[in-house]
Amino acid sequence: MFPEDIDQLARRVLDLARSAGLTLATVESCTGGLVAGALTAVPGSSDVVDRGFVTYSNAAKTALVGVAPALIDAHGAVSEPVARAMAEGGLRAAGVGAAVSITGVAGPGGGSAEKPVGLVHFAVARQGRPTAHREMRFGDIGRETVRLASVRTALEMLAEALA
Repeated sequence: MFPEDIDQLARRVLDLARSAGLTLATVESCTGGLVAGALTAVPGSSDVVDRGFVTYSNAAKTALVGVAPALIDAHGAVSEPVARAMAEGGLRAAGVGAAVSITGVAGPGGGSAEKPVGLVHFAVARQGRPTAHREMRFGDIGRETVRLASVRTALEMLAEALA
């Protein structure tokens, strides 16, 4: 279902989480659950993957993982503070060892001069460690390509946090 490199990254994340004795959650906006899908496409992933939150709307970000509406109002949904709050909220809401979040503009519309199509913010929260953030500007390379590139980045960040 997923390209081979994504499948291999997902397997690596699962192996690292098992070795660390951690369970995982995803909090996804522009990827709509694709990271959770890549992880759960691997047989036996149920011992590591606890849940995935698809927080496509701002209301879902607030209701499901506790992102403060004032934070979204101040910075916009596609921002570092909101990505961090999503990952940290997923960690708390799911009670897992690590959570990854993704929020961005996949296109083809929805971009602006300040937040163009292809801008994606990621965060990984892990118990007992500082939350990591990464901003990627993939460009207007097509919705599917932005979303798959985002899955790769999210899995890479999870692997780094678990290593």
